[in-house]
Amino acid sequence: MAMVDISGKPEIFREATATGIIKLKPSTIQLIQKGGIAKGDPVYAAKLAGVRAAKETSALIPLCHPLPLTNIVVDVEISEKSTVQVTSTVKTKAQTGVEMEALVSTSVSLLTIWDMVKQYEKDAEGQYPSTAIENIHVAKKVKKGGKKKTTE
Repeated sequence: MAMVDISGKPEIFREATATGIIKLKPSTIQLIQKGGIAKGDPVYAAKLAGVRAAKETSALIPLCHPLPLTNIVVDVEISEKSTVQVTSTVKTKAQTGVEMEALVSTSVSLLTIWDMVKQYEKDAEGQYPSTAIENIHVAKKVKKGGKKKTTE
């Protein structure tokens, strides 16, 4: 087992965007929108957590390269359909891409929202029937510069 050797690759601009959603009860969505969550603002906390998570990705994923991240943007959008969508965009100038950083950012942001609202998601039996974190994926990948691959 070893990290991928990227020592021969040039440093180029790289960007990745990952997105995912958490489904919540309409009443929980209303509490978020009205500022009624006891722990505080889940949107603000999710954005901070997402930035921190992107910066710590190599400490969490054992074979992931530590990268000099140049920008991290975490957007949180609340929809009318009882979902909160998180989109994380990460940029760097490095020898390898930032897909993992974007995915970890999105995942931790969604988990942070869950941590802050889970007390409102229980049904009468104490279960979480409607809550789900779903569809975390890389939505966009950009690479500028470097050598173009040729096929023969």
